[in-house]
Amino acid sequence: MSTEEPPPDPAPQPRRRGFRTGRLEAFSDGVFAIAVTLLVLDIAVSANAGHHLLRAIADLWPSYLAYVVSFSTIGAAWLAHNAITEYLERTDAAFVRLNLLLLLFVSFLPFPTRLLADYIGQDSPERVAVTFYGLSLLLTTTMLLVLWRYAVWARLVRPDLADEEIELLTQRLTPGLGAYLVLIVSGLFIPVIAVIGYLGIALYYIIPFRRVSASIRPGHKRRKRAGAQGGG
Repeated sequence: MSTEEPPPDPAPQPRRRGFRTGRLEAFSDGVFAIAVTLLVLDIAVSANAGHHLLRAIADLWPSYLAYVVSFSTIGAAWLAHNAITEYLERTDAAFVRLNLLLLLFVSFLPFPTRLLADYIGQDSPERVAVTFYGLSLLLTTTMLLVLWRYAVWARLVRPDLADEEIELLTQRLTPGLGAYLVLIVSGLFIPVIAVIGYLGIALYYIIPFRRVSASIRPGHKRRKRAGAQGGG
């Protein structure tokens, strides 16, 4: 009769606490979508325009400018948020609350956009509107960087993610902060230049300059090699 004891059960693996990212991403995408939709609702022509409809449409250029800048900014913020969530393995309670704070600023943007559209070209009110608008954009961009840095600090990112990728996204999110501060100060003196600068920052985040330059360089090298061979 065997007296051998059965092998002990393997020790249970510690469970990593946290939340899955699916519901956070779905809720965030909905807020971003509603925010960009609300922007266009403020563009309207008076019903009394009558025979001057074409002129009334043209006179709405401040609304078009504000719409393009805000749409581009929210689009850039959504792209950055999408990159952050793609790098996540999980979230925690603090990350979810920081994300809610980011969405607070995003959903608020239609209000300063309306102020910007209404007061461009009105001297002193224009400066106030542009400054308030710039501060709103700065807060949104700052929260994106805070969200990402917290994810890295709390080790919420995927373990297979290379350090180079983490550093690249950090560098990508950082330059806008200094640029917004400079433009906010500039807006106190030349408001229109500040608004154009805000658009430039948004386009910097939207357009994949690194990929474009990377795709141009190989073609340029091939052309140089072809020219050298032809010359030989």
